[in-house]
Amino acid sequence: MKHIHILIVGCALLCCAPALAQDMVRTQPDLQTTTFFDPTQKKVEEVYQFSTDWRVEAGYVQWDERTVDTTMVYQHGLRIGATIDFNLPYRFSIQTGALATLTYGLNSQHWRSVTAESAQVERLDHHIIQLQLTIPVRAYYNIKLWKKLNMFFYAGPQLQIGLMNYDKINNLTSPGVTEWLEAQNQPTTSYERYIAKDVYRTNIQFGLGGGFEWDRYRVQAGYDFGLNNLIRTSVVPKQRWNEWGWMVAFGYRL
Repeated sequence: MKHIHILIVGCALLCCAPALAQDMVRTQPDLQTTTFFDPTQKKVEEVYQFSTDWRVEAGYVQWDERTVDTTMVYQHGLRIGATIDFNLPYRFSIQTGALATLTYGLNSQHWRSVTAESAQVERLDHHIIQLQLTIPVRAYYNIKLWKKLNMFFYAGPQLQIGLMNYDKINNLTSPGVTEWLEAQNQPTTSYERYIAKDVYRTNIQFGLGGGFEWDRYRVQAGYDFGLNNLIRTSVVPKQRWNEWGWMVAFGYRL
């Protein structure tokens, strides 16, 4: 009877041996395909690839020609041009480009002249037309909000090169006041301010701003602070004149 039990167990083991062997082969790891932890290996999304983005940009600007204690002229105008972004790691980018800015401003000087015969209002209107080439160099930081919607902030300088600065003067003063203004080296007829060497052509500003970007479309706004004195020939000793302003622009990535 004991021999019969041993024989039954042996037959059962022989029948199960192929299945057990197959399970062992199935459960052994494949050393060629198994991926082990490698601390030097980076994730695919962390690998930086250099790229650039070209954009066309158009918007509205308002410049303030400021002296130390007052604002002389508000200039309103349009800006249009092209920019290029150099994309850097960690959502940073550097932007530069070339933009043309055309602005117009009115500075009206008026006062009352009282004589023995009559009292007359004297007025001198300055229609300022200005064309500039703007070259920004700005650092951008991008924050992903949702799907293709990003928010960004920027900071950096920009160089403005004056191409035209025309002062069209409408002189409504009496002959006596006109002579007095000319004696004070005040212009009474239209002239080009760059050619007359009244103001410098180059202006350096530092800007701060931000905006939003959806897919290829971008809207941004910012403020630019004038750093250097633009007055070249000053009527008042130690007079300063800076150009500050804000802008809002729309961009499209090509």
